[in-house]
Amino acid sequence: MSGGKKQKLHLEYPCLWVYKVIGADHDEMKSAVQEIIRDRQCKISLSRQSETAKYIAMNVELTVESESHRTALYEALKAHRAIKLVL
Repeated sequence: MSGGKKQKLHLEYPCLWVYKVIGADHDEMKSAVQEIIRDRQCKISLSRQSETAKYIAMNVELTVESESHRTALYEALKAHRAIKLVL
């Protein structure tokens, strides 16, 4: 093992990418994703729901054009009030 250095992810762009978004309200989260993704085609699917249904996880699958595009979408999703966490 190396001294704890994080290995940079090497991707060939454009590529298919999946964000896992977690929040409390399915409809608000879906609206937030559509607002951020805009007219890009994406597949939104329910990943799982907590036993108490307090939190919902959804997968958002779409094609990203570049590293900066991928990270910009991540930051925009993370910043939206309807989304608590992005993985």
